[in-house]
Formats: sequence, C-alpha cells, structure tokens
Amino acid sequence: MPEIVLATLNAKYIHAAFGLRYLMANLGDLQPRATIAEFDINQRPLDIVESILSLDPKIVGFGVYIWNAELTLKIVHDLKRLRPDLTIVVGGPEVSYETEQQEIVAVADYVIRGEADLAFADFCRSFLAGRRPLMRVIDAALPEFEAKASAAQALALPYDLYDDADIAHRVLYVEASRGCPFKCEFCLSSLDVPVRNAPLGPFLESLQKLLNRGARQFKFVDRTFNLNLKISLPILQFFLDRMRPGLFVHFELIPDRLPEPLRAVIAQFPAGTLQFEVGVQTLNTDVESLISRRQDQAKLEENLHWLRDHTGVHVHADLIVGLPGEDLASFARGFDRLLALGPQEIQIGMLKRLRGTPICRHDAEWGMIYSQHPPYEILQTRLVPFDAMQRMRRFSRYWDLIANSGRFTRALPLLLGQPEAARGLAFGRFAEFADHLYAAVGRRTHGINLHDLTEHLRWYLHQSHDNGVVDEAIKQDQSPRHAKAAAPKRQTMHLQHGPMQ
Repeated sequence: MPEIVLATLNAKYIHAAFGLRYLMANLGDLQPRATIAEFDINQRPLDIVESILSLDPKIVGFGVYIWNAELTLKIVHDLKRLRPDLTIVVGGPEVSYETEQQEIVAVADYVIRGEADLAFADFCRSFLAGRRPLMRVIDAALPEFEAKASAAQALALPYDLYDDADIAHRVLYVEASRGCPFKCEFCLSSLDVPVRNAPLGPFLESLQKLLNRGARQFKFVDRTFNLNLKISLPILQFFLDRMRPGLFVHFELIPDRLPEPLRAVIAQFPAGTLQFEVGVQTLNTDVESLISRRQDQAKLEENLHWLRDHTGVHVHADLIVGLPGEDLASFARGFDRLLALGPQEIQIGMLKRLRGTPICRHDAEWGMIYSQHPPYEILQTRLVPFDAMQRMRRFSRYWDLIANSGRFTRALPLLLGQPEAARGLAFGRFAEFADHLYAAVGRRTHGINLHDLTEHLRWYLHQSHDNGVVDEAIKQDQSPRHAKAAAPKRQTMHLQHGPMQ
C-alpha cells in the first residue's frame, strides 16, 4: 500500500492533473511509496473518500483549485472524521493566497503555499522520518528548472508519468516556462515572477518521447509562450519538423507580439494544427490602464488580421465581462471590434476575484460585488447592475452554443447581419436573440438539446429573413459533412489564470 497519495478533482476526466505529476516526479526516492489518485468533480465525494481510504495512506496531498475547492473541503472533512490520524496536506492556487481565511486550511493538517513541487517532497521526507514540521503553513521556495546557487535542486520534468491511457484519451499538459512578466490585476499569473524557462534540450526530448508513444494533442500552459523567441521558435520548429496526422498543439500567446521570424514558421503549419489562445480581455484603453494591463491594440489588430488571412491557425480570443470601469456599451464596442478581426472563437468570461490578485483594490470605487463561493464571479459593478450581468451570462452561454460550437457557420451570419458586424451591430443583434431564446426555452441556459436550439434559431431568423434562405443555411449546417467538421476537437479550460504547484 502507498504511504503517500497525491489527489485532486479535475474539472473533467479528459484533463490530466499536471500538478500531481510534477509532485510525483520530484518525490525522488519516495516515488515507490507514493501513488497518484485522480478524480473529477462529477464523482460523489463519499466514493472518493472510500477510494482514498482503501489505499490506507499515511499522507494525502490535495491539489486545490477554484473548480474543486468546495468538493475538496467536503472530502477532507469526511477523511478527518473517519481517519483522524491521517495527515492531510493541501496546496495549489486556491490555498496559496489569503490562506488564513479558508475553512479547508483549518481542517487540513498542513498547507504548502506556492509552487510545492520540491517543498512537498521535503515535507514527506521529514514526516515519514518522524520529524513533523513546526508550522502548519509552509511557504515553498520558488523552484527552478535548473540548479542555481539559490536552488541547489532542479525540478524534475514529469512527462514520463503520462501513461498510455493518458496519451490515448486525455489532453497532455506541458510547459516550457513558468511565470509572467505582466501585472494584469485580475490574473494569478501576475503574481508569478520571474519568468523561468525549462531547459530546452531535455524538454524537447520529453516531447519526442511522447510523440514516439503516440501522443498527438499538446496543451502548453505557458502564460506567454511567444515572449522569448529563443524558446518559442525552436518549439514551433520541433513540431513543424514532426508533422503527422492528428497533431494538435495549443499555445497561449501575447496578442500584440508576433514578429516576422515567428510568423514565418507559423505560416507553414497545416490548417487545424495550431490553436492560439489570445487574451484580449478588453479593448477599452481606460480600463486597461485601471487594471495595469499593457497592450498595443494596433499591433493586436494587425496580428489577428494576419493570422486569419495568412495561416490556418484556430484563434481563440478571450474577453472579460465586469472589469472595473467598463460598462456594457464599452464591452459591446470591444466585442464587435474583436469579432470583425475574425477569430474562430470568442470566449466571453465573467470576471473572477481570484484569491491574492489586486483587482480587489477597485471594489469600493467601482462597486465591485463578487460571489463568496468559487469561482468567485462578479455579481454586479457600479456600471453593470446584477440583472445586466445575468443577461451577459446568458449571452456568453448562448454564444458558446451557437457561435463557438462551429455548428451554425452559415446561419450565424444571418443572425449577426454580417458584414454589418464590422460596423458594430453584432453584439446588439445577438443580445436580442439571447433574450428571445432565454424566454423560449423556459428561462434555461443548460439542458437545451441541439434539435430545439436549431428550431428556435430557425423560427427567429424566419422573422427577418427569407424563409428559403434560412432553411437552406440551416440545412447545410446540419449536413453530416459540416457536422463532422464542427465536431469538438479541443479541450480548453479557461481560468483567468492560474494551475499542489
């Protein structure tokens, strides 16, 4: 039986727990005494408790995130009731900031704040040798990818810990760097300084091993992949030189940084191979200034135009609703402006008050009220009252179903009135449809089947367009060939930033 269990609840089965694998990789000689136990938030807490207790461990380490915080608390409570002698250690972004305010920290035996890759191993080694730490809250020293005077031990890479089932059925997370040089106040990555790069040679060797074992989908979790051309260019060239059917690579890019050497390599990839997530967040320059966000909007627009016109890259652009200083009219202008740039997806996210981020300094001035429960979404601001914020939640959900799904590529232009979208009408048109749909489906945003969604869209378009034109567009959207092209190919989790690690 393992003495150490590394556990977490993933948002979905398809998401492999990257942090747990880093912890395991860095346990060193303790690895034979440890195991990884992954669960997901759709499982019953008591079943998870049963599974962990069946392993009869001495130490259980939980990775705690906004998507699993409440369920993890229930599980920790029950574990401690059933096995008071069991030592529970919690870590992860959800407990690394504002630590003392959280119930789970009071219930667990220890908490490790920060990147716990090495600190957890040190804890286990001492604990199993009979030396209990004096402090319940342990601050992890910042680990480095390569040994330095300030960090004698380098991080071990975790990629050999992806098993055959992971490779066959899950998104494989990888990282070439940690940290972010920017200070956007809503983002956990603004707290991660400095940027540290993985040693390129060993990292590429790890990727090659995964490719040799059949891996085809890679999601880079680097917050600023294109920050350093000495890193991003060799990695892109690595994948370009190893093109094969089914290869899909996701990167998060700084949207206003796409120099010519990077463009030259990107343009050579076949369509559908690369997905770029670009965090636009807002196109209001006053709001950017308020939240300490640096962004060259002219370069951003130029780069998105180039990606659309000269590459086969799938562009996933993010916008945030509820930022301080932004009303719905400003958001609508930004949405229409971004839509005109032609990204394949626009992810509309609600602002979250992530623990530790300085966005809270705007609470009084801008009337920012957040939910007290994970994921701590904005409820209202001085400029966007609660009912308007709820309307935007519905807009976001229906935009995912209609636009981001890729199922209605011919009907969507009829709905938005394109090319008028470039003149700023798309947001208003879709908002009106979202209001209609919400009423038509009985005030629901979930549990709407595809047939009902299609028929509601058809009826709505019949009111303003030639019925034959509408029916033909929907017929083409429903064709088997189109449905196959629109089938989900990507699994992306949007957290406004932040991945025990």
